[in-house]
Amino acid sequence: NEIPHNEKLLSLKYESLDYDNSENQLFLEEERRINHAAFRTVEIKRWVICAMIGILTGLVACFIDIVVENLAGLKYRLVKDNIDKFTAKGGLSFSLLLWATLNASVVMVGSLIVAFIEPVAAGSGIPQIKCYLNGVKIPHVVRLKTLVIKVCGVILSVVGGLAVGKEGPMIHSGSVIAAGISQGRSTSLKRDFKIFEYFRRDTEKRDFVSAGAAAGVSAAFGAPVGGVLFSLEEGASFWNQFLTWRIFFASMISTFTLNSVLSVYHGNAWDLSSPGLINFGRFDSEKMEYTIQEIPIFIFMGVVGGILGALFNALNYWLTMFRIRYIHRPCLQVVEAMLVAAVTATVGFVMIYCSRDCQPLQGSSVAYPLQLFCADGEYNSMATAFFNTPEKSVVNLFHDPPGSYNPMTLGMFTVMYFFLACWTYGLTVSAGVFIPSLLIGAAWGRLFGISLSYLTKSSIWADPGKYALMGAAAQLGGIVRMTLSLTVIMMEATGNVTYGFPIMLVLMTAKIVGDYFVEGLYDMHIQLQSVPFLHWEAPVTSHSLTAREVMSTPVTCLRRIERVGTVVDILSDTSSNHNGFPVVESNPDTTQVAGLRGLILRSQLIVLLKHKVFVERTNLSLVQRRLKLKDFRDAYPRFPPIQSIHVSQDERECMIDLSEFMNPSPYTVPQVTARDPSAQPPRGQGGHWGCLGVLQPSPQPHPPLQEIVLAISACPSLCRPRRGTPGAAPGWAVGGSASPPGSGEGGAGPPQPALPPPSAGGAPGTGGHRPERGSALTLALPPGHA
Repeated sequence: NEIPHNEKLLSLKYESLDYDNSENQLFLEEERRINHAAFRTVEIKRWVICAMIGILTGLVACFIDIVVENLAGLKYRLVKDNIDKFTAKGGLSFSLLLWATLNASVVMVGSLIVAFIEPVAAGSGIPQIKCYLNGVKIPHVVRLKTLVIKVCGVILSVVGGLAVGKEGPMIHSGSVIAAGISQGRSTSLKRDFKIFEYFRRDTEKRDFVSAGAAAGVSAAFGAPVGGVLFSLEEGASFWNQFLTWRIFFASMISTFTLNSVLSVYHGNAWDLSSPGLINFGRFDSEKMEYTIQEIPIFIFMGVVGGILGALFNALNYWLTMFRIRYIHRPCLQVVEAMLVAAVTATVGFVMIYCSRDCQPLQGSSVAYPLQLFCADGEYNSMATAFFNTPEKSVVNLFHDPPGSYNPMTLGMFTVMYFFLACWTYGLTVSAGVFIPSLLIGAAWGRLFGISLSYLTKSSIWADPGKYALMGAAAQLGGIVRMTLSLTVIMMEATGNVTYGFPIMLVLMTAKIVGDYFVEGLYDMHIQLQSVPFLHWEAPVTSHSLTAREVMSTPVTCLRRIERVGTVVDILSDTSSNHNGFPVVESNPDTTQVAGLRGLILRSQLIVLLKHKVFVERTNLSLVQRRLKLKDFRDAYPRFPPIQSIHVSQDERECMIDLSEFMNPSPYTVPQVTARDPSAQPPRGQGGHWGCLGVLQPSPQPHPPLQEIVLAISACPSLCRPRRGTPGAAPGWAVGGSASPPGSGEGGAGPPQPALPPPSAGGAPGTGGHRPERGSALTLALPPGHA
């Protein structure tokens, strides 16, 4: 059954990572040579790498924080002095022009380096890292150049006054650091330090990237436990107890490094008072305590946060669709970023200018107080929100004493910043949405607390700071839809465990309400990028579908001893994006296929061709050149394209034996396997190549077919691994064909039709076999086909 064209588009653009060890002869020989001492050495190296990940992630976070603090302080002092100068004599329009120009100029540089040098550095990077950990290969996502652009871009975005935060990109930065350190070399700098070579494979690299993401969260919020839970909840597709300890260790080292360096920088050496890029402050005063009567109120705030979060995501969805259609050229993307920066400065200036909310300056912690038309000794409270970095504005809303803001100021700020943040997310700049979401929620949460005080005339509502905290949690949960990890992150950031229960209620309510309308922001952008993301659960309506109903045809396979020209033609075929090929045994004297012998990847074939691992066809008794597993690891992860490998006409007639390099026991499922939503989902097994079903006509696709296609293309194992039956080819479990027809595990059933004999050459892309519909053969799923 052919999959409709629009359903194939979702995964054709991306390749998949192989989160399964290829247990070929080379791998097994190496494992046999490793003794207990060597295994202990490998384990020690894992812990050393995690420590290095934590240290470097913490240092990068320190660099970002220090540079942003100095550059933003310089900009705000310059604009403040200019505004103070022209307030009395007139000419504030020049101050507005100065502010808008400074913002647009800084953002222009940040957008230029992203749009023209490394576009994958745009945004927070969290959707891309989620996809990587899910098993999807996103080009350039963990390269050194991406890290440099991400760090410089987020600094310029925050200094440029956009409604963004620097915390989200730390998750991407930590992941890139982890991916680079764990490989012991830099492919970008072409430097190989000859260390950590054992970890040069997708399975090991994935685990270290999980640690890097957790270290990024820990550095951003000072929440090492929250970082571990973030990797578990939002990223990792594979988990075990030992991995938990290593990730927690990396998170602790990250926040300790950041804490130590920033404490020294701020003149409080070894005081350890800066655990993260943002510190929510202490919520331990008596006025900040909550009572049982407030629990329903907190739940109601969760409902409000879920609705506002759904509105935010829906608006951003349509805005992103508009950008995809009309603002896809880099120059237009830079212009849009500059426009948003200028508009943000203009809105902030107009709001400050029109506000008459004057507060006494004595005892205030405002960093850059603007007087404007207020009396001497007073400052404009609207400026504390707009004329500051978002992180400091959040802390002010949490801890400024009652009466610091009037309701009109908070209401106007909430509405304007909501739309500015929605417009900003998705620009071609490096930026996160965590802090803008917290800032929006803190503003309307504080407004909610003030309103309760007015309505009840009771001292129980005396401190609106706790409602600002609950509003911040509700808004962030309504947008990103995280529950477990975000609860712990908020608890660690506030340093108050007693708020754990109300925060959890608020986040769960916001998620439930928001999911009723639209999906979370990160999942939505993954879908907009057409990434074949595999979720934990299959669609509930897919229980009646079988494996053969979600296959695509035709299958491309190789013989165990194959002609070099056939291999080259298959790899050169641009019409198919196959990256895994079933290896079959065929009898050239008959039309029978003896069975599945294994599975070999495109990357392995590339290495074999590069090293000329083949023999002349006229003398098959010669032993072909031996390779070591190191040869494959040295080529990882940037395997050369097939176009760069020269194969002469004489070499095309040579033969290559794939027995030593193929995986003799690939994951397989029978064609009649049904996808029961209650069964163990394939995501928990990690992404890997597998063989699936038989080629047969099937009815028109069922409604949930597209979602099943996406799941299989990301991870083509639909059931637990089956290694075949005694006496059968390893892994051959296709429609009961593990043993001769009518016997074995497959049970009864009519014999399957035989395949035509393999062709000697074959047309490009066909390989040795291009079976007709109804032929009994396994189907290896490439990333672009399901």
